[in-house]
Amino acid sequence: MGLERLRAQEIETNSTEKEVIDENEERIAKMSSRDCRCDEPTRELQSNEDAVESSAEEAYAAWMARFDHHPSALIAFDRMMSIAKEKMVVVFLDYDGTLSPIVDDPDRAFMSDSMRSAVNKVAQYFPTCIISGRRRDKVYEFVKLTNVYYVGSHGMDIMAPLKPVDEIDSALHEQAIKEKGNEGVLFQPAEEYLPMIEEVYSELKEKTKEIQGVLIENNKFCISVHFRRVDEEDWSLLENQVMDTMKNYPALLITRGRKVIEIRPSIKWDKGRALEYLLETLGFGNNDETLPLYIGDDRTDEDAFKVLQRRGQGYPIIVSSVPKDTEASYSLRDPSEVMSFLLHLFRWKRDSS
Repeated sequence: MGLERLRAQEIETNSTEKEVIDENEERIAKMSSRDCRCDEPTRELQSNEDAVESSAEEAYAAWMARFDHHPSALIAFDRMMSIAKEKMVVVFLDYDGTLSPIVDDPDRAFMSDSMRSAVNKVAQYFPTCIISGRRRDKVYEFVKLTNVYYVGSHGMDIMAPLKPVDEIDSALHEQAIKEKGNEGVLFQPAEEYLPMIEEVYSELKEKTKEIQGVLIENNKFCISVHFRRVDEEDWSLLENQVMDTMKNYPALLITRGRKVIEIRPSIKWDKGRALEYLLETLGFGNNDETLPLYIGDDRTDEDAFKVLQRRGQGYPIIVSSVPKDTEASYSLRDPSEVMSFLLHLFRWKRDSS
């Protein structure tokens, strides 16, 4: 019975994967054939709602059609991978908005079984790392795969193999090797900030408790103040309370994401530095031998995009359904397209092996 149930789940997952791929290929075919010359007159639309939707679609298509910046990674897949046959592909993935949809309650940002299957398949062939602003252990609870690397707190909590790293600050590396495991090293460049982070977390929880809908998330080395479920009229009050609290903590930095205020140590460390650290510790720093793929949707992922652009190595891929300024070279529209891309990558490697 157990084997039958597992087989049924596998069939269901494969069926879902096929549906997602078919749906995205149909969408991509329409985008590929669409004339993106936005100065031509459009047909009269049936309703205001249709007009808004069409306008948004045209804006996205025009943004994506700037071929030197961010074409669809699904459309361009074969061209992208044409240079990868003699290289080691290394995959870096954001979590929220990339592997899971953005939801009102961060504790319910669950990964679908079909997405988990796609990530697992990719990790069978390529070194794969998930880099998130969340706690590293929280990301693991969502993903539940043992064949990927996990990085939390925007790169400040890394579990990576133990290997000398010439390009990383030596003081940070010495701190990293204090705690060794059988297979890796726990690298936490902001470890000294932990007591301060805990203190700020407690203060913010107390100060904002009267604001309906606010969620204060302790991500170990950073704090996320989520206001997606807060009434818009209370946004300024919440921001004032956060700013008032942070006056006493000049060693911490405030940044902003998608309906979230982030508080983190003001050290020179971010997802971009984490990406470089991982490339070097994994032994994939050589541009001629490695092709990193970094897929993310958040403002914090731009630091990693910039690193790949500066190194002239790999492909930064943004996940977005709306036009936005980005350092990415390619784009995917939403998590379903991310899944399609990952499955394309898996099949490309499997079929070429």
